[in-house]
Amino acid sequence: MAGPTTARRGEQHRAPAGPRDSSGEADERHGSRFRRLRLPRPGAGRSGRPRRRTLIAGTVLIALLGGFGTWALYGSDWLRAEHVQVHGTDVLTEREVRAAAEVPLGAPLASVDTDGIHARLADRLGRIKSVDVARSWPDTVSLTVTERQPVLLVQKGGKFIEVDDRGVRFATVGTAPREVPRLEMDAADSPSLRRFGIPALNRAAVKVATALPDTVSKDVRVIRVRSYDSITLELTGGRRVEWGSEEHGTEKAKVLGALLKAARDARHFDVSVPSAPAASGS
Repeated sequence: MAGPTTARRGEQHRAPAGPRDSSGEADERHGSRFRRLRLPRPGAGRSGRPRRRTLIAGTVLIALLGGFGTWALYGSDWLRAEHVQVHGTDVLTEREVRAAAEVPLGAPLASVDTDGIHARLADRLGRIKSVDVARSWPDTVSLTVTERQPVLLVQKGGKFIEVDDRGVRFATVGTAPREVPRLEMDAADSPSLRRFGIPALNRAAVKVATALPDTVSKDVRVIRVRSYDSITLELTGGRRVEWGSEEHGTEKAKVLGALLKAARDARHFDVSVPSAPAASGS
């Protein structure tokens, strides 16, 4: 009888271990004498300090590099405008372009006002059709010029005004460029003058000139405008072409080229109606 009683009393002094949760901690609800195990949080303690130090060091390094870059661009003597290169000139000289551009030599290359240079060139040199202004590191400003090309000449006194393919009168020269036709306006008594005006008739002449292929335009000496519908071409050798209006210019130019080859001895050509061209005279 004493054995079982003793066993039960011993069991009363043993508290069964409580169930453990996923973190390894004993359930205190069952009176466990085990202490809770506390795992360190990520980034806590000493491991967080090196990360903060690395971040601070990186920020300081970036600031130093930025400051050095700004000083190199604007404060140092390394990257300054020392040279001006000019490309693409034909009639203009490099000296003329440099003088009109007024590049601030000695200034930091990064601070050179490329838009201002572009504006000065466009304003001062009418022969320039377009210009590309670029910084060429470490010390050069590059100017690439495209000049206007004359398609017509307007004679005034003993000089000639050059007109480009947009109708812009961009320069006055003392000697007529070769193989560029003169514009003769004989529309004083024409109703077209009152209806369209001189500017419109000038634009019509420009369209005729730009429609001509090189094989034909090199022989054209005069483009004469009597009215909007009466434009004639005077070619070398006393030849003459009735062009009509400026409409259908591409088709007329093609027909004229064929006529000039087919009727080499002719002196009068009519392409005013390109579907019914004619050639006559000898």
